[in-house]
Amino acid sequence: MTATLSWSSSSWLQSLGGNMNETTKFSDRGTVMVVVAQKKAKKTRKIILKEDVTELGKKGQLLDVKAGFARNYLLPLGKAQIVTPILLKEMRVQEERIEAEKKRVKEEAQQLARIFETVGAFKVKRKGGKGKLIFGTVTAQDLVDIIKAQLQRDVDKRIVSLPEIRETGEYIAELKLHPEVSARVKVNVFAN
Repeated sequence: MTATLSWSSSSWLQSLGGNMNETTKFSDRGTVMVVVAQKKAKKTRKIILKEDVTELGKKGQLLDVKAGFARNYLLPLGKAQIVTPILLKEMRVQEERIEAEKKRVKEEAQQLARIFETVGAFKVKRKGGKGKLIFGTVTAQDLVDIIKAQLQRDVDKRIVSLPEIRETGEYIAELKLHPEVSARVKVNVFAN
């Protein structure tokens, strides 16, 4: 007669001289008993963080955490949400929407850069001094005003990078339209 027994407690098996995850056979007067020990399952939960949690992750991050940590800390404080198939689908749709928006913004910046580079040069008039010197300097705000007047485009002066202009001549200004897109425009300064 053979009996098979599945046991999850390691203490009983170890008291008989066995080890976890081993099959141990021992006999007692013609009866053979097979004991199979199973490893205790790790209990984790998939969660999405609703806010930044120190030493755990950033908002919107998908993580596996211990069930007790999620149940006793993250969920009651509203720092996380348990992952469901519907929530995963919503996250994918939102990520696709964000990527599409980033792509659209970059394409608009590239089109604007082409417009700026095909214009040629922007002309700036200043009151002249001795020789090539001018009174005052040409600032980023001056260039923004000229772009607004000629192209009817609003440009933030913080994206304009100009060298220091104190005399007449031709200069190159750089407009940082997007982290990956910049346009170089010519600025002609002359005295009137």
